[in-house]
Amino acid sequence: MPEYGQFCPVAKAGDIIGERWTVLILRELLLGTTRYNDFQRALSRISPTLLSKRLKMLEEKGLVIRKRTSSAKSYEYHLTACGRELEPMIEHLAIWGMRWARGQMTDSELDVEFLMWDLQRRLQTARLPDGETVLCFEFEELERFSTWWLIAYQDQVDLCSENPGKEVDLYINSTVRDLALVWRGDVSIAKALRSRSIRTHGNVHLARTIEEWLGVCLYADVEAAE
Repeated sequence: MPEYGQFCPVAKAGDIIGERWTVLILRELLLGTTRYNDFQRALSRISPTLLSKRLKMLEEKGLVIRKRTSSAKSYEYHLTACGRELEPMIEHLAIWGMRWARGQMTDSELDVEFLMWDLQRRLQTARLPDGETVLCFEFEELERFSTWWLIAYQDQVDLCSENPGKEVDLYINSTVRDLALVWRGDVSIAKALRSRSIRTHGNVHLARTIEEWLGVCLYADVEAAE
């Protein structure tokens, strides 16, 4: 790992968290991601080798602890007190990014796997009807990973990129960009529905209440800098 070669505390911190992907791994840890496969889903464009390397580095530096799961067949990664102290910094980075980088979303950044992963964890399950709810998202422009399913039951939500064989309650059709604009808070769900950049068909109640249960980015309310 390259180092700055200075004893300045900013340089020493940069030696640990300045490597590419490290801040995003910390973001995931702070949002509750603990399992290796889940890191891969949230960070689909990092190679498995590099992900393992970054997690090992964070463990060696004392920011993360690796623990066996109860089944003893795999490991989970958890922040230490040292790692948790970075939460305000990650939060301020997110707010700064929303204030100063709104409208700067290139086609190469339209990561459908990250979008669906965050829609899964932000789904407002308490706003859904009792029982199981199956939502199907269809992205018309994609050849691969064009269809995704969210299966919600109580406060648990499963994300599938292969047909789970369940009856769908509501279909949501969009492009990745249009749904990402809603997720970021750049376009309201109501406006997207009116313009038909997002279209729904299926259960009428779910379609009518989509603004209540479709969770968006934690920082979607941050206003852009003028």
